[in-house]
Amino acid sequence: MLPAIPPSWQPLLEEETKKPYYRELDAFLDLEVAAGRNVLPAPADIFNALLLTPCDQVKVLLVGQDPYPNPGDAHGLCFSVRSKERPLPASLKNVYQELHDDVGFRKTGNGNLEPWARQGILMLNTVLTVRAHEPNSHQQRGWETFTNRIIEIVNDRPTRVVFLLWGKSAQEKEKFVKREWHRVVKCAHPSPLAAKKFFGRRCFSEVNRLLVEGGRTPIDWQIPD
Repeated sequence: MLPAIPPSWQPLLEEETKKPYYRELDAFLDLEVAAGRNVLPAPADIFNALLLTPCDQVKVLLVGQDPYPNPGDAHGLCFSVRSKERPLPASLKNVYQELHDDVGFRKTGNGNLEPWARQGILMLNTVLTVRAHEPNSHQQRGWETFTNRIIEIVNDRPTRVVFLLWGKSAQEKEKFVKREWHRVVKCAHPSPLAAKKFFGRRCFSEVNRLLVEGGRTPIDWQIPD
C-alpha cells in the first residue's frame, strides 16, 4: 500500500524502506485494506508532508500525532484538512484563534494548511495512517520509528530549524534536537482539553522571531479564504 517516498527525501530515507520494520508496516497496511478497513489518508496523500516540504527547505517542524480519523479530513499534513471540509476540527479552530490573538491572523473557514508547507513548515504526524473512526489505531506498527528518523534527518540540517512541539506526545521528540543552532518552542496542545494553556502562549510570533534571529525568513501564517 505504501507509495514511493517523494524524490527529495528518497535518498535520505531509502535505507529505512529496506528495514524489516518498514516492510512489516507495509504488510500490515495491506492486510488492513484486504480486510475491508478504510485506511486514512488515501495512499497518494500518506507522504504529502514530505512531498510539499523538501528536506532542504525545512524551516519549522510541527509535530502532530496521527491523522484525523474522519473520512475526508486527513490529507497528510498534521492539523490540516482539505479546503472544502466543514466544520473545522476543534483543534484547528483553536489554532486559528491563537493566531488571531498573536499575529492578527484573519480567521477563515479554510483549514487547508498547504501554504505553510510550501513556506518550509514540515507538518509531520508521528503516525502517518489511521483506521477510519478509530483514533490511534495504527500506533506501534512502525510509523514512530520511521518518523523519528525523519526528525533526526531534519536535526542534521546545517541551517536553523524551529521545532514546534504542542503537547506532551510531541515534546517527547525534543530528545532528537541536538544541534546547537536549532530552537524548540513548546506549549500545550490546541485540543479543547488543553486549549486554556495553549491560548496566550504566542508561539507563532516566537517561531518567527527565532527564524529571523537565525537568518531565515519568517512565516506568513495567513491562510487564504
